[in-house]
Amino acid sequence: MFKGQPYIGIVGAGECTAAEAALAEEVGREVARRGALVVCGGLGGVMEAAARGARAAGGMVVGILPGRDPAEGNAYLTVALATGLGEARNAIITRTCDGLIAIAGGYGTLAEIALALKMNKPVVGLGTWEARTPDGKTAPPVRARTPQEAVETIFRLLRLVPRLQY
Repeated sequence: MFKGQPYIGIVGAGECTAAEAALAEEVGREVARRGALVVCGGLGGVMEAAARGARAAGGMVVGILPGRDPAEGNAYLTVALATGLGEARNAIITRTCDGLIAIAGGYGTLAEIALALKMNKPVVGLGTWEARTPDGKTAPPVRARTPQEAVETIFRLLRLVPRLQY
């Protein structure tokens, strides 16, 4: 079902505001409506809201968990992969996805953004970290104002970037 379809990482903090959860849920729903697989960290907050939205739209969600117990994953995951790697699992999340949508978030989200950029993967930010180059110019992630704009942008960017070989 997902062969050839993009794997979209939706990342953000394990605790979030109701407004951030609403954004994440809508992003998850829109990604699933387009037939892509959602990849997330599998816990609460933004991750759970994105998974809830994707599942409501009939999508599949892979949660890459920091602990060793798949039961720690949120109730909306299709697949829960327990890694036992703690925050190091952020590298697995970013390596697995073709592109990333970052919603709000803390240092873990920042790490995922940086890893994805290092891997030359497109990143779209929705109310998240902003990067600047040493000379002060704005750098990725590409900014979006709405969930729909974030999803449209990541799919547009993926059309411009050939699928990476893993």
